[in-house]
Amino acid sequence: MDKKKQKRLELLREFLTVAHQKLGLEFGIELWDGVRIPQDYPADGLAVAIADEGAVAALLRKPKPETMANLWASARVDIRNGTIFDLVGKRPKVRTKNFIKSLDKMHIAKLATKFLFVPRGGPWPLETVSSDKQSDGSAKENKKNISYHYDVSNAFYELWLDKEMVYTCSYFTDWNNSIDQSQFDKLDMVCKKLRLKPGETLLDMGCGWGALSIHAAKYYGVKAYGVTLSEQQVAYANEKIKRLGLQDQVRIECKDYAHAEGVYDKVAAIGMLEHVGIDNFPIYYQTAARSLRPGGLFLHHAITRPGKSEAARTKKRRPEFAALTRYIFPGGELDYIGRTVTNLELNGFEVRDVECWREHYMLTCRHWHDRLVANWDAAVKEVGEATARTWLVYLAACSITFERNNCGLYQTLSVKRLKGPTDMPPTRTYMYAPGPTPK
Repeated sequence: MDKKKQKRLELLREFLTVAHQKLGLEFGIELWDGVRIPQDYPADGLAVAIADEGAVAALLRKPKPETMANLWASARVDIRNGTIFDLVGKRPKVRTKNFIKSLDKMHIAKLATKFLFVPRGGPWPLETVSSDKQSDGSAKENKKNISYHYDVSNAFYELWLDKEMVYTCSYFTDWNNSIDQSQFDKLDMVCKKLRLKPGETLLDMGCGWGALSIHAAKYYGVKAYGVTLSEQQVAYANEKIKRLGLQDQVRIECKDYAHAEGVYDKVAAIGMLEHVGIDNFPIYYQTAARSLRPGGLFLHHAITRPGKSEAARTKKRRPEFAALTRYIFPGGELDYIGRTVTNLELNGFEVRDVECWREHYMLTCRHWHDRLVANWDAAVKEVGEATARTWLVYLAACSITFERNNCGLYQTLSVKRLKGPTDMPPTRTYMYAPGPTPK
């Protein structure tokens, strides 16, 4: 190793040793030369590994989520002997602002100067992904955004979703239930909330791989029509419908939700609003309203932000959320529950029930993460290491976000407004009646 590289490495070790002590870190740091910080940290202990000095140079020059996302996707920053959850569980007790104030500014400046002209190295697998913007609401833009996320590979999603391929928050009647059981119970809870009956019609807006439409037809005898903009989802759903002999009851099309035709007894939109964009919320609610008969039920299921946050009330995005939408969910945006209820009322709905499922989504994402880890080699073979690593950190981050109450998940049941009484039962017990046994 030449003298300049050796000097940079020594300075970095000194800085990280001080930082480790001041932050009281409960995990180690492993550098590319094999040295651990602290020096006596065990080889089998939880550690953050940095693969090369270019990764350090890149972070010093541009300490942003985009830099970290690329370094993680390329495994130039990695975790040894543990998971993201293990690392977060041992996060520093010292506040970041207080830590920064305590640092020797001359030491930081000297370190930055030494790394200023060090090449950032590579690869940078996410750099070709375009910067994200809110969807303009057009069918073309919506299809591009949906295809980016959902057309990754059906086989990839099969590795970590439940057996029915449900990619929204599951419902745990017992926190120890499996993902298969909890997703079955979620589909059934949706059907019970909608009070589906044989012969009724259901519009499934943003139907994904068709799980809800198929469940509603199979167990409740309805005729379901689902729309999605993912061609791979449509192909998967229609093959499944044919295999189950449900062609007379379920129809799935590749179509923008706003272009869905017909009037239905019930409408469900499970995890679709997140893709629409704030400016297009009116189209979403208007589509649900025009598609529903008077007195019909609409079940809206969506991730939310806390209403007090500035991001919830404006179009400003925190850097972390901007990175998420760029690399995972282009065009995505979240509502807050107060605006959801207001928009429902503004568009001719009477809100009858609002239920928070935040902890359910926390656990759902944890199941997905763990299943992806368990099928890691197959996932990398299917989509490549960079994509698999990006999805892994996304699933972990989502679980942690729900755990910390930085996001919520609400199911909101409403009736298309009537003058006079509805046919709703006097209590909510019908939602919790025993459901069917999985076939």
